[in-house]
Amino acid sequence: MGGDRMSLEVIGSGFGRTGTKSLKAALERLGYGQCHHMHEIVENPGQVVPWQRLAAGGSVNWETVFAGYRSQVDWPGAHVWRELAESFPDAKVVHTVRPEEKWWASFDKTIGKLMARYEELPLPPHIRDILVAWNDLVGKGTFGGVLDDKERGLAAYRKRTDEVCEALPADRLLVFDVAEGWEPLCGFLGAEVPDEPFPHHNLRDDFWEVLGGEPA
Repeated sequence: MGGDRMSLEVIGSGFGRTGTKSLKAALERLGYGQCHHMHEIVENPGQVVPWQRLAAGGSVNWETVFAGYRSQVDWPGAHVWRELAESFPDAKVVHTVRPEEKWWASFDKTIGKLMARYEELPLPPHIRDILVAWNDLVGKGTFGGVLDDKERGLAAYRKRTDEVCEALPADRLLVFDVAEGWEPLCGFLGAEVPDEPFPHHNLRDDFWEVLGGEPA
């Protein structure tokens, strides 16, 4: 992105694999510009650096990290939802959820599998770098370094929802399942409901396609 400075207006605090790609498309359709998502980092290698700095214990300027964006969803941004909510006090927070068994099945076959195998995959250097940073921030910070234990994963999933609900006032937070469609999201954001289906993206095949195909 360019160097345009603008504040985040929507912060996504939900874990990856909770419909974040669909929410990204929906926010873009509602006029929130290009929405930040892990895919933005995959497509823009220069965006890896601040996350490496953060993973190493350094500090970053969130206005700079999200320069040019009015909305953010998915990891790694979702990992720092609390910092973003403080840095952009006027932003509303959308916490994506889905039935937890479905979330785990999706996470296990995508992010979990990728993190177990990424060191041996022929990935571009910047993708490898963001996965290392993700592992330090999210893999260790949220999941305790264990990504293949269902009960541990579900406990982390529930804990995040509880933390977000406890930290934010009800008028600033929408707990949202993308299966609910436009109405809750548009009502929360004060936007007109588009006369078209709610976008649904990021099936399992889509996840691996970005990375050159699912490993055997």
